[in-house]
Amino acid sequence: MTHLPGFTYLALFLTVSSATAEGLALKKDAELSGSTVAGKAGPMFVSADRIESTSPNIIEASGRVEARQAGNNFFADWLLYDTSQSLVQARGHVRMEQPTLLVEGDSLKLNINDYSGELTQPVYQLTDQPGRGNAEHIEFINKTHYTLKDATYTTCSAGNDDWFLKVKDLELDKSRNVGTARNATLRFLGVPILYTPWMDFPLNNVRKTGMLAPTIGTTERSGFDMLVPYYLNLAPNYDATLYPRLLSKRGVQLGGEFRYLLDKAGGENRLEYLPNDNEANRTRWSLALRNEYRLNESTLAGMQFNRVSDNDYFRDLSNLISSTSISHLNREVWMTTQHANWNAELRAQTFQTLQDSTTSTSIVEPYARLPHARLGMTHTLDNGLEFKMETEATRFAHATLPEGTRLLAYPTVRLPLTNSFGFLTPQLGWHTSYYALDGSSSNNSAAKQNITRNLPIFSLDSGVTFDRPFRFAGNEYVQTLEPRAYYVFAPYRDQSAIPVFDSAQLDFNYAQMFTENQFIGGDRINDANQLTVAVTSRFTEASSGLERLQVTLGQRYYFAAQQVTLPGIAARTSNATDLLAAVSGQITHDWRINTAWQFDTQNGTTVRRNLGTSYRPSPGRALNFGYRFIDQTTDQVDLSAQWPLGNRWYGMFRYNYSFQDKKLVEGLAGLEYNGGCWAVRGVFQRLATKENQSTDALFFQLELSGMGRLGSNPLDVLKHSIPGYRPSNDILQTP
Repeated sequence: MTHLPGFTYLALFLTVSSATAEGLALKKDAELSGSTVAGKAGPMFVSADRIESTSPNIIEASGRVEARQAGNNFFADWLLYDTSQSLVQARGHVRMEQPTLLVEGDSLKLNINDYSGELTQPVYQLTDQPGRGNAEHIEFINKTHYTLKDATYTTCSAGNDDWFLKVKDLELDKSRNVGTARNATLRFLGVPILYTPWMDFPLNNVRKTGMLAPTIGTTERSGFDMLVPYYLNLAPNYDATLYPRLLSKRGVQLGGEFRYLLDKAGGENRLEYLPNDNEANRTRWSLALRNEYRLNESTLAGMQFNRVSDNDYFRDLSNLISSTSISHLNREVWMTTQHANWNAELRAQTFQTLQDSTTSTSIVEPYARLPHARLGMTHTLDNGLEFKMETEATRFAHATLPEGTRLLAYPTVRLPLTNSFGFLTPQLGWHTSYYALDGSSSNNSAAKQNITRNLPIFSLDSGVTFDRPFRFAGNEYVQTLEPRAYYVFAPYRDQSAIPVFDSAQLDFNYAQMFTENQFIGGDRINDANQLTVAVTSRFTEASSGLERLQVTLGQRYYFAAQQVTLPGIAARTSNATDLLAAVSGQITHDWRINTAWQFDTQNGTTVRRNLGTSYRPSPGRALNFGYRFIDQTTDQVDLSAQWPLGNRWYGMFRYNYSFQDKKLVEGLAGLEYNGGCWAVRGVFQRLATKENQSTDALFFQLELSGMGRLGSNPLDVLKHSIPGYRPSNDILQTP
């Protein structure tokens, strides 16, 4: 036996080839760093109070033992290394460090060739992502694969056991970044809240196949609501999710979603099916398909198909206002092509119209376009003259309204004249239309007829920009003054015989004042002899270019009475539009305003008034105020906020009330607390679903960092209802 006196930082150089009958070769390594470059074939460096060779292939060390090889570090009270079997045994305060794992325990046995072995009473920590725990026993399958008996697992930091999994058998596979637990109990704040015979979970943020955290909640119309999604990570560029959903008042709904993204195609397709709804006494379903295909560099094709089983599907089974307010579901196939000087589109489109079952008022289904073809061309001449042509052909079909085919063509020429301080743009166009109307139908007794409409349209757009620097509160600013004048002339053509296929009157606003036609669609072209004048002033920070304030004032003046109208809408009687005023901007770093005012100068009354302001000093602090008034139709106030209530506590609310209807449109109140490695959210929402009905929903969600979310998900509701809302996890990670 060879005895080596103990001294600090004695390094033992051991290799299989050097283990001979003559004894073991020694080499000094003052830094005890080991050779990570050489890998498993490299030497092991050992230091201890006492080192001895009990046989030619065995080294035994005791007292403050440190051993290092190929990036693996071992610490213990006693260690034995058998070079012939590449076997390390250690006892007493054992600590093993690997690039992705740090583990401590009582007794270690490890083969450093394949990293198989075992450790008793381990306390472990994953070093490349959150994850730690303890166990009775850990078995090392290889360097990235471990199994643990009677183990715990949590992503909370050391010393914090707010939540953890208590697992009979735990498998951690770092090569796949997947954890698998069998006979697992989830304990939260010391209380067991969930048991499962089997579950797997990600060890990082990469997508993986497996059961996702269930969504649990309650709604007034469906009762207890639990959704258990199963995610299928089929490939990096396509996946699927199956989501059975239990509704205590209605039954079990089955759902599935498939997503894909290929080099030349992509889409999302979803199906939901509820057999024999216990409340409605019928089978209910929803189908939503959306797919796009790139045929070549310039041409796209696609389809969209949406359909539900009945009018009340979203009202009964959804808790999002964006869904419950849907009236028309789009179904279409299309193809578009885009080139340097021309573009084209071919489309076929129909709709499913959902009626409001709580009222007798009927919603008219839009016309189907079977098909619709459009061609646009542009060309700029050397002298700057711009030519543009828009043409389209559409076949309009409807079950109860007049049908027909419409051809439109609108060529224009314009000459933009611009310089550093202003612009002048004259434009001349010729709008021609041809209608081939069908004969009598259920609501159209007129004979089959053809209608032609031709009219020239002239416009002149002009504007000037003045600017001046000024200083305010110690900062440099630039103020602009931008007057603009826009004149349009279009002669009157009798259009009363033309049916209204897709036209409506544009909402009057600042952008609409600078358009040729006050109607959208091609069935009405307004007669015009009008001048729009407006002025805008901007206040901009000279250093950053940030627009602090914008003030706009504008009005349109008419030089002739209106003759072209839509059916049932009276002609204009005044010689000027309402006066429009708007003020908006980022007033300070924290405050932003956006206001608009429409004033009837003839009657001296306000027609429309919008007031919006927001205060967002930092993430997690958001106050929003909005008021909207439209004469005879809308009078609403909208308040929403997210604000810290204390250390890691956040409150959220929304109050959207209609004075016109004397009812709450949407009310929401919620609390959120972040415990560091977990967050809990509770939200109550009351939502007006139809004219005389509302529904209540309760969301309660527990989010465990690195594990998933339990409960009903209120995040989409909060982001939609509270502009500026941020989940507490994002807030605490924000610098």
